Amino acid sequence: MRWAGLCLLLLGGTVSAAERIVTLAPHLAELVCAVGRCAQLVGVAAYTDAPPSAAARPQIGDAFNVNLEAVLQLHPDLVLAWDGGTPAAHLPRLRALGLRVETIAVRGLEDIGAALRATGRLTGADAGAEDAAQRYEARLAALRERYRDRPRLRAFYQTETDPAYSINRRSPIHEALQLCGADNVFADLPTVAAVVGSESVLAARPDVVVYSRQEDAGAIARYWARLPGLRPADARYRVVVDGNSLTRQSPRVLDGIEELCEGLDRVRALNSAARSSQPRASVRSDGRTRTAGPTGD
Repeated sequence: MRWAGLCLLLLGGTVSAAERIVTLAPHLAELVCAVGRCAQLVGVAAYTDAPPSAAARPQIGDAFNVNLEAVLQLHPDLVLAWDGGTPAAHLPRLRALGLRVETIAVRGLEDIGAALRATGRLTGADAGAEDAAQRYEARLAALRERYRDRPRLRAFYQTETDPAYSINRRSPIHEALQLCGADNVFADLPTVAAVVGSESVLAARPDVVVYSRQEDAGAIARYWARLPGLRPADARYRVVVDGNSLTRQSPRVLDGIEELCEGLDRVRALNSAARSSQPRASVRSDGRTRTAGPTGD
C-alpha cells in the first residue's frame, strides 16, 4: 500500500482520501483545514490555535517532542510532518510503527500555495486544495502590488526586553517586512533569532519597532523609555501585530502581513504629517532667506 501511494504521488496522482489525520505542527493543521479536510483531523500539535475545530482536537505533543504513544492511540491513516521542523529522528520511529508519514515543506511565502496542493494530494482533497491555493496566491500578489512602492522604513522586530531579541533575514518575519516596504535593521544577525544590545539598537536607529501582542506591552514601553533619543520611544512609532498569524506558514500568514502593512502605513502617515508641518526656507527678492510656515505664510 505504501509503495502504491508513493507511485501515485510520483505520477502526480491522488492518494485515497485519508480519514484519520494527525498533524505534527500547528500550521499543518491549518493547511489540512484550508483544503477542506478539517473533519478528518484526529490529533494535532500543541499551540494549534486555528481554526477552532482544529484547536479542540487531542494534542500529541509539540512540534519538537512527539508523543508516539498518543499518536498510536488515535489510529491515524496519515501523519503529516513538518519538513525542516519535525525532528528527523521521529520520522523513522513513526514509520516503524506501521504509520504512513508524509512531510510538507514551507520555506517562504511563495511555498504556501505548493504546500496547499501537496496537502490536497496527500489527503484526497485536490479540488479544495487547488481552490485554496489559487485564493492564497491571488491575495499574496495583491498585497505585493499594493505595497511595492511604499517609502522604505527601517524596522526593528522585537521580542523580549531583558534582553531584547530580533530576527535575521532567514526568518519569515523578514520576508513579511520586505513585502510591506520595510528594511529589517537586524537582517545580518548570525542566527535566526539573537540578542541585540541597547548599543546595537541605538546604532541601528530604527524608524519603527514591531512586536507581537503576545509580548508584555508594559515591558516594551519601559524598554523604550530608556532610549528616549529614538523614534519608537514615542508609542505612535510602535506597531503591534498578531505574532501567531504573522509566523504561521499557512494562508493565515496573510492576515498577519496585512495587519503589519497597515501598521507601517500609519507610521508613514506620521512621517508625512511631520514633514508637512516643518517650516520651509525660501529666498526673497532681495536675496535674503526667510522661513515660511507649512502654507508658505
